[in-house]
Amino acid sequence: EQVVESGGGLVQPGGSLRLSCVGSGFSFITYYMRWFRQAPGKERELVAGISTFGHSTEYADSVKGRFTISRDNAKNTVYLEMNNLKPEDSAVYYCNRHSLWGPGTQVTVSS
Repeated sequence: EQVVESGGGLVQPGGSLRLSCVGSGFSFITYYMRWFRQAPGKERELVAGISTFGHSTEYADSVKGRFTISRDNAKNTVYLEMNNLKPEDSAVYYCNRHSLWGPGTQVTVSS
């Protein structure tokens, strides 16, 4: 069982990125999926979550209106569309399924 993130990078403030997380080795469609992030010196925090068929989502207050979580169960993939990025969004972003974590993907927002 594993989840693997991709799509991180360096972007200027106000820019956009789309992160992807592919799950394998488990029944992806049966799990609630989440994105977390962790900046240096800070605790890991929940960014967004999505229910099994995408009917229900949740967001941290700091990203509401800027980030959108979605999923494609046919591709075993969950996405995080990030718009109007700010320097404080810089962090390693992790995909999560209960106790299963990916290696993370670095997002850096800087001019």
